[in-house]
Parts: sequence; C-alpha cells; structure tokens
Amino acid sequence: MEIVPGPLLKTIDSPADLKKLDRTQLHQVSDELRQYIVDVVSVHGGHFAASLGVVELTVALHYVFNTPYDQLVWDVGHQAYGHKILTGRRDQFNTIRKKNGLSGFPKRAESEYDTFGVGHSSTSISAALGMAMASHYKGEKDRQHVAIIGDGAMTAGEAFEAMNHAGIEKSNLLIILNDNCMSIDPNVGALKEYLTDITTSLTYNKLRDDFWKALGKLPGKTFSRKMVSKIETSLKGMVSKSSNLFESLNIRYFGPIDGHNITKLVDTLKDMKELPGPKLLHIKTVKGKGYELAEKDQTKWHAPGLFDKITGEIYNKKFDLPQAPKYQDVFGYTIIELAEKNDKIMGVTPAMPSGCSLKFMMEQMPNRAFDVGICEQHSVTLSAGLATQGMRVFCNIYSSFMQRAYDQVIHDVAIQNLPVIFCLDRAGLVGDDGSTHQGAYDIAYMRCIPNMIVSAPMNESELRNLMYTAQLETTINPFVIRYPRGQAVKADWKTEMKEIKIGTGRKLKDGEEMAILSFGHPGNFAAEAIRNVKAEGLNPAHYDIRFVKPLDENLLHEVFKKYSKIITVEDGTIVGGFGSAILEFMNTHNYKADVKILGIPDVIIEHASQKQQQDEAGIDANHIAEAIREFSKIDVNKILTK
Repeated sequence: MEIVPGPLLKTIDSPADLKKLDRTQLHQVSDELRQYIVDVVSVHGGHFAASLGVVELTVALHYVFNTPYDQLVWDVGHQAYGHKILTGRRDQFNTIRKKNGLSGFPKRAESEYDTFGVGHSSTSISAALGMAMASHYKGEKDRQHVAIIGDGAMTAGEAFEAMNHAGIEKSNLLIILNDNCMSIDPNVGALKEYLTDITTSLTYNKLRDDFWKALGKLPGKTFSRKMVSKIETSLKGMVSKSSNLFESLNIRYFGPIDGHNITKLVDTLKDMKELPGPKLLHIKTVKGKGYELAEKDQTKWHAPGLFDKITGEIYNKKFDLPQAPKYQDVFGYTIIELAEKNDKIMGVTPAMPSGCSLKFMMEQMPNRAFDVGICEQHSVTLSAGLATQGMRVFCNIYSSFMQRAYDQVIHDVAIQNLPVIFCLDRAGLVGDDGSTHQGAYDIAYMRCIPNMIVSAPMNESELRNLMYTAQLETTINPFVIRYPRGQAVKADWKTEMKEIKIGTGRKLKDGEEMAILSFGHPGNFAAEAIRNVKAEGLNPAHYDIRFVKPLDENLLHEVFKKYSKIITVEDGTIVGGFGSAILEFMNTHNYKADVKILGIPDVIIEHASQKQQQDEAGIDANHIAEAIREFSKIDVNKILTK
C-alpha cells in the first residue's frame, strides 16, 4: 500500500524547502504532517501520540531556526517523527524501527539534523548546554541551541542539574518545555502541580502582556533591561506563588503559550531567538493531538502497534489456542498475590507502571505501589529507605534504565546489604526500540557487585517462584530477577509458588559428550535446538543454571566432571556475562574443557524485530543447533546419508 504525502509536504525535502513557504501555509503543512504520521504508523507501527502532539512545534522550529547549524535536541525521541520527515527522511519513514530502516529515535549516525541520540529521557538540557558552551567558546555567537523536553522528562534529576548549571552560563540556550501532563503514563509529583499552577495563573500572564504593550507605547528608550526585569519579577511575585522556579535558576521564563497555535509559535520563537543567554519557553500541548482516540487514551496510544486509522481498531494477533502471558503481566499479577499474603510488600517503578504492569497493584493497593516519575536513581534509594524499615520492596525498572541508577544500587543497596528486589524487565534484546533500550549489560554489571543475588527465570512459573523466594524473610540480600520483553512460555502459568534454594540450578536432561548451560529465557531456545538435532544422533545435556550469582557449584562440578564440551547460552553481553562466570569457575577449579559462549556480541545491536536480533546475536535455536553440530565429533553428513 503506497502512502502519499500531502501536496505541500511532498515538496519538502529539507528545512530549506519549508522556509520557502509563506507562513500562512504552515497550517496546511502541519495538517499534512500530522496526517502522514497517522497514515504511516497505522500501517507500519511505531510510537504515535507523542509526535502528534508536537507537529506545530516541529514545523515552527525548522521554519524559524537555521537547522542543522542551529541545533535541536529532542527529549525524548518519541517526539521526533515529524522532525525526521521534515529533514530529508520522508520517503524512508515507512522503515522506521525496522531492521536497516530509520531508528525510532534521533540518531547522530543517521542525519546531520539529529544532533544527539536520545532514547533515554532527560538528557536534552545537558547535551544542548554542552553544545552551546562549545559554540560560545568558538565564537559562534549567532548559533542557537534548543532543547525540547517533555514535562515527564523534566521530572528527572539530570534536567535540574543541567538547568542549575545553565543559569550561570552565558551561552545561547533555549529550553522548550512541552507540557502535556504525560510521559508514557500520566505524570506524577509536585512538578506536575507546579506546572498546573503556572498554566492557570492567567492573571500574571494577562498582566505581563498588558505591561509589555504599555511599554511599547511609551516615548523614548528610558527603560533599561535591568529595570524591566525587576518590574516583571514584581508582577510574578504579586500574582503567583510559584512562578519563580526557573527564574530562581537564572533562566528567563516565558509562557505558557498554546503549542498548537503555529502563528503564535513562530512569532514567539523569532523573538526568543534574539534574546541572549538561557531561557525557557513553556508550551501547552495535547499528546495525540489530531487523532481523537489518541487524545482520549494517551497511554494506550503511546505506541499502539498497527491499527485501522478510520475505526481505531488496534490489530492484535488472533490465536486459536490459549497463549502464554507476557512476562510483565506475570509479574504484575504475581506481586498482588504475594502482597495479599505479605503486608510488608511494596512496589516501586520510575514512570513505567503500564510497561512493567505494576499498574495492577497501583489500582488495587494504591498505598503500597508507587510511580515516582522518571527518576531511576530516586526509585532505587527510595526502595532502600523502605527496606530499612522492614518493607519488602519490588523495584521494577527496565534493564536499560537501571543503568542510570548504578551508583545507588552499589552505594545505597549493596553496601548496606538491604533486601531490595530488583525486577529488571526488558532484559536481553528488546526489538524495535533498538540500541538505546537493549537490556544487554545487566548480567555483567550486577554480578560484579558484592552481596547481590542475580537470577533469571526460564519461564513464567520460575518467575513466580523467584518472586516468592525473594520476598521471604530468610532472604537477606539484594535480589535481581531479570526477564525479557514479550511472551513467556506456557498458557497455564498460574502455578503454585514454591521456594527455590538460592544459588541452585536444575538439570533438565542428561546427555552425551557435551552439555548446554543456559541462563534465563534463552533456555527455551536451547531446548528447541536440542529437539532439532535429535534426529542427527546428537544428544547434549541441558542445565538451567538459574542463578548467575551465586553459581550452583555442586551442579557445575557435576557438569565439568562429566562433559568435556560446554556451550553457554545467554541473552546478555558475552563480555563479563554468564559465560564469563562459567569460565571463571572452570579456571578456579582447574577444569579443562572446550567452552563456547553464545550471547550478545561486543557490538551495538540496532533496531529490528526480537527474532532478527536474536539471529544476529547468534542465540536463537538455529545458531545453538549449529554450535552443537560444530562441537560434536559425529559426522552429521554421514548420518544424514544413511
């Protein structure tokens, strides 16, 4: 199906083409850009509502600023679809998030207009400030630097750290605060209330506008900039108790203005372009703007998958047989089961209640489950604080996002040996979110920490058992449970929960000559590979190691005494990961064996489907079967010809 852009949009191959248009045509460009995003995403998938909300802003920015010389940093990249379309990637837009296609986020290697990679939130102000400081140092006084940050991303500590620094610099930095009361789920916290107070302070905004109009009618230039600033500050103090947060950081505040009024945006951006130093423009937008269903249910339409743009029907896969649940939902329902029996259990997540399914507990037990906003560091130390008071806290964070709180894991949890339970969702290869979201490193970065227990379930029953074990009073260490994005294994998943002795694996089958040691969900790929080579006369043993720290040494002694060929399988980096742990054990105990490590190679895995990424990494059933064949002494070709 060919998707054709509108008559104006199809003429825009770069921002230079956009600038050729009369400003009266910008309304039409915005409408066509919004419709093109709807058309493509409905057929090809991708993030949706966030980009619809900033269509007018995107058009205005590229119309007013001299991009790419003037530099835009989007935070986060969910907002940047319109930006990609206007900067020479319109005809490739249908490849977004597909293997060898456009990234779902701004990416420096993809375009000169993508000034900074932004798959994780709250980095834009720091990055743009660094760019602005470099330009100031080089004498590029005319160069502009713009950070477009969502109000959800503004809740993170890094954003405030950056603003604190920006206020003492003289660099040209414009921060655009896109306020739509949403990240993926609705925003939480005091900042949300603060922005609401500013937005509803119509008295101040009207007074300020009247004040500037009056100044314009006065004869001569008798008012200095310093005097005007003092008057403006006094106005704010009179009518709003909370209008000085940004200006207290020495960042000039403007707004809020309607982020869907293209004319007002263009005029305001032109004015602000002439103001030196750090400033912030507060705009109000609607996430999902222009698509009614997305406006009404912004969480559902953040990234809905494929859908019928006319009816709004989201195409879910139809199955004749019952399907296994998603791992995240197994977590979400299991924590409620556990919490009903253990009143010390609490849940914490940094702005991902829908993504990790803690939302179920938040609905049923709102005083025991908390969304703390995009604040991974805070979520870990908050959990540690709760644990000091005897609470059993399940801190659920995506593996990739946990990287942002690594110091807190070590300093606030591990050193104090507090029994915080880290549930690392999206561990392993995540699919079309790509390189910024791969959960490739948690095995390596967690297993090197003293006091840490690091585990991974092979299926949903094992996840439930590990969660049950982790919340027991006898478990006195911090406890990691990592599991992948997507479906688990069995449809009849709601089994009775049992304690697992910490540091014990299990033998799934005996074998001959070689053994496969798997960690977590890839054990299912190994089991499939074993079935596939059975007809070839190959019969490897299979062990589900289950804990990478502490290792089941009794089980490993059995393996190395019996088998001379070992294949390890994991969905984490091979550098310092599960396979490395097995090699360390072998070396410590002076065993001799041929060991082949299958895992994520020491390269960046780009966006593609999960199956394509698993194939690329060499950890799917086909690659495991091939490794078995290569390791075997049996001549497969002779067997097949008999």
